[in-house]
Amino acid sequence: MRGWRGYRLDALWVTERRTRLSAGYLDRRFAELRDEAGLSKALTLHSLRHSYVTHLLEFGYADRFVQEQVGHMHASTTSIYASVSSDFKNRVLADALKALIEGEADDR
Repeated sequence: MRGWRGYRLDALWVTERRTRLSAGYLDRRFAELRDEAGLSKALTLHSLRHSYVTHLLEFGYADRFVQEQVGHMHASTTSIYASVSSDFKNRVLADALKALIEGEADDR
């Protein structure tokens, strides 16, 4: 993101007065809505960013595509954001077991 400093980009979100919404405002407002919904305080806009990266990778999107989607200059930064979800682990294990069982059935 450092590479973007000094560039003025069109705002993604604006107020009724046509001023930009600050990151701090978005974080505070998200926290209010999260709390009203009774969701975990661990859920933040930043954690959603991590989830976005994880899910893109789990769904097979190219590493470079994911890196560009989140604006990272270096792939190593994107790899920090990626984790492996429990659902993905379970799917991979289930697929491996199914293949193993079907392979054993073919051997009979």
